[in-house]
Amino acid sequence: MKFLDQAKIYLRSGDGGDGVIAFRRERFIEYGGPDGGMGGRGGHVIFEAMPNLNTLIDFRYTQHFRARKGGNGAGSDMTGAGADDVVIKVPIGTQIFDDDQETMLADLDTPGKRIVLLKGGDGGFGNAHFKTSTNRAPRRADKGWPGEERWVWLRLKLIADVGLVGLPNAGKSTFLSVVSAARPKIADYPFTTLHPQLGVVRLSHTQEFVIADIPGLIEGAHEGAGLGDRFLGHVERCAVLLHLIDGAAGNVVKAWRTIRNELTEYGGGLADKPEVLVLNKCDAMTPREISSRKAALAKASGRPVFVMSGVAGTAVPDVLRLLWDAVAAHRQA
Repeated sequence: MKFLDQAKIYLRSGDGGDGVIAFRRERFIEYGGPDGGMGGRGGHVIFEAMPNLNTLIDFRYTQHFRARKGGNGAGSDMTGAGADDVVIKVPIGTQIFDDDQETMLADLDTPGKRIVLLKGGDGGFGNAHFKTSTNRAPRRADKGWPGEERWVWLRLKLIADVGLVGLPNAGKSTFLSVVSAARPKIADYPFTTLHPQLGVVRLSHTQEFVIADIPGLIEGAHEGAGLGDRFLGHVERCAVLLHLIDGAAGNVVKAWRTIRNELTEYGGGLADKPEVLVLNKCDAMTPREISSRKAALAKASGRPVFVMSGVAGTAVPDVLRLLWDAVAAHRQA
């Protein structure tokens, strides 16, 4: 299934039904009087977060959503039928923005959360509503109130506990495939991962968390270089970032600084999130290279550096335990 995390759609709620002019005309009833009923309410446009969806691909093929008009009133004081609401189901983590792409209208970040984005118009009054002691036979009825319409942008931000960041070919997809049932594409060339991938890690029956792997960043990603930084939005909600650095590639300090600079330029609080710094691919380095590169990275970053090999499985359980501790602390906060 193709991954789509952004879509523009048109919405319109239903108009209210019209009120009517009617009079009682039963036999043997003198001075029957007005009995025109009011119109029914137009349909609302409602968004609902669904746990079984993980992409906005459906909105590539269906981009216009219109609710129906309410029924018109009738004689005998009968109110028109209310129109059915249009319920649009979206993945958890979907944000709804106005057409300016800056004003957020709703954030559907929990399962089952619903929001009435556009309200249907109210029904118009029939002539029975306008009857008074001095106006016994009103010949006035109102049209239904119009519904609302607007274009909106949908943006999906994946709900994950851990975000994987790093340069291309740092071993992120390999790590995800080792620790979870996810099967991302793995190959020896840059940008193998073209869209975010999710994997569920289960350490025990009560210890479980979700990892999001996003396409690799390169220098200048915040300006659109490579695949850009648009996918960084998918790790904004994470409790902790796992920063993988390819130890076998050489200049590990430069690699770390490149990613940190891109996180800072992107904003959204990513640079301030807790970070687990891991020197990956230790099976492709000599003990001396591991020691020197680990020391250089620790000195530059000012934080602990862990050594791991995703392919060989070296120290992977230790890294998972560190991630779980950070996720558990975040959940209790």
